[in-house]
Amino acid sequence: MISKVKGFWVESFLSNRKAFYLEVVSFVFAVSASLYLAITADNPTMELVYPIFFIAALASTLAHYERKVAFPMLLTIYFCFVNMFGFGRACGFW
Repeated sequence: MISKVKGFWVESFLSNRKAFYLEVVSFVFAVSASLYLAITADNPTMELVYPIFFIAALASTLAHYERKVAFPMLLTIYFCFVNMFGFGRACGFW
């Protein structure tokens, strides 16, 4: 079982190193933003949350492009736009 899990991660890394590192960046930023939201659930600073989630979505979009997976890429492009819109609303731009 452990060797299968390890093999999965190694194969992901070796198949496309650039995409793998972009996925790591996306993971770190998404986990950070969601953890921050959980900790500050009563009054989160959304001007901080949206840019962090945007970085996660952008890194994921680039990783999906590298791996040539269309529909996950479309979903994360949508997340990029939603996070930009949310950031603008949180800052009072619109």
